[in-house]
Amino acid sequence: MRRHLLSLSLLFTPVVALAAPKNIIYMIGDGMGPAYLSAYRYYSDDISTKTVENTIFDELWQGVASTYPDDDTYVTDSAAGATALATGVKSYNGAISVNRQHIPIGTMMQLAKRLGKANGIVASSQINHATPASFLAHNKSRRNYNEIADMFLDYRINGMPVADLMLGGGTDYFIRNGRDLVSEFKELGFQYTDSWQQLDTLTKTPALALLAETALPAALNSKQDKQLATLTEKALQLLTPAEKGFVLMVEGSQIDWCGHDNDIACAMAEMNDFAKAIAVAKAYVDNHPDTLLVITADHETGGLSLGAAGEYKWLPDVVKQVKATGRSIAKQLKQAGSDQDALALWSDLTSISLNDAEKAELLSTRKQDEDTLRKLSNKLVAKYSFTGWTTGGHTAIDVAVLAYGKDAKNFAGFQDNTQIAKKLIQYIQQTK
Repeated sequence: MRRHLLSLSLLFTPVVALAAPKNIIYMIGDGMGPAYLSAYRYYSDDISTKTVENTIFDELWQGVASTYPDDDTYVTDSAAGATALATGVKSYNGAISVNRQHIPIGTMMQLAKRLGKANGIVASSQINHATPASFLAHNKSRRNYNEIADMFLDYRINGMPVADLMLGGGTDYFIRNGRDLVSEFKELGFQYTDSWQQLDTLTKTPALALLAETALPAALNSKQDKQLATLTEKALQLLTPAEKGFVLMVEGSQIDWCGHDNDIACAMAEMNDFAKAIAVAKAYVDNHPDTLLVITADHETGGLSLGAAGEYKWLPDVVKQVKATGRSIAKQLKQAGSDQDALALWSDLTSISLNDAEKAELLSTRKQDEDTLRKLSNKLVAKYSFTGWTTGGHTAIDVAVLAYGKDAKNFAGFQDNTQIAKKLIQYIQQTK
């Protein structure tokens, strides 16, 4: 079909020779479609001024990218999207840097390791989730979490794992019945912590921090301020001494999860967490001009629209007042004692005044399962903020490409997601 011919033509499209930055910071907002960037702009707006202020996303925007996988659907999942962003080659949904024949495709971090660069990954998910996994491992299915975690240790280049630094969640996969990967990493010389309070004990690479059993807490629920920014700052601190430079991938993993839940308050909190991490990276580039920062998304999630139900308005102030994710709200409502307690809790967590019919529906749904209650909670927040969603899955919408620092303009205009990776791989190939 024509689209397959197109993917082949992209694969062999020559990339203009570019002067190579020493360091690459590659940031991926999972599920972060262009409407998320618009929403975050209005969500962040200072209403005391007459103008709508630009966000850090607006300041760094260079172009857009297509995201389709190697099939006839046009709609990618995170594994195929990350495979394209890590290797420059498209594959099927669910693939972790393998092709349709399950043959491994080399990743930019594997190349960087062979050439003497340091590699790091930071994620707000478990670190063996689809996006970080696609930079470090190969597997026919993203769901094989234990196999992927094993490969983080077992796949060696120059005698060591591909990643010199891994920060995120995932103790359930790295300390499990039958294998204690953390102990094995320690035997290889990795410093390790599972505590935010002990993050400063990581003083050099190689280093590993697993700060949750699976994913980190959702930003809106977290007691840890600036989760992703804190980890990004630590990663840059530890990678900076690398003589030949480094490649660092930072994923705002849970933007996508909020989109799947159609939870706009959750999504904006994750966008804010990601924006703070980008600010850390941008400041690093300002102080290290031989560094390139590239930011994009693997796909869009949820079919987000700002404005719904035929109304010409979107109300971010409603979103700002929500204090917890829909999942957390549902859990707390289920645990509330009386119906009166539940309604008071709803008011405290959302500041949304429901009409009598909505109150009755909320109380009736409270008797059902937690997931049904979560869906209603998110639906009500969407209704009162005039937020629209078309799906609980992904869409084929193009995503933004942002860049800053050395050669940032080479990412301007339209490109396929594989072209982003090809340019970065060419930089890495010039390592001296």
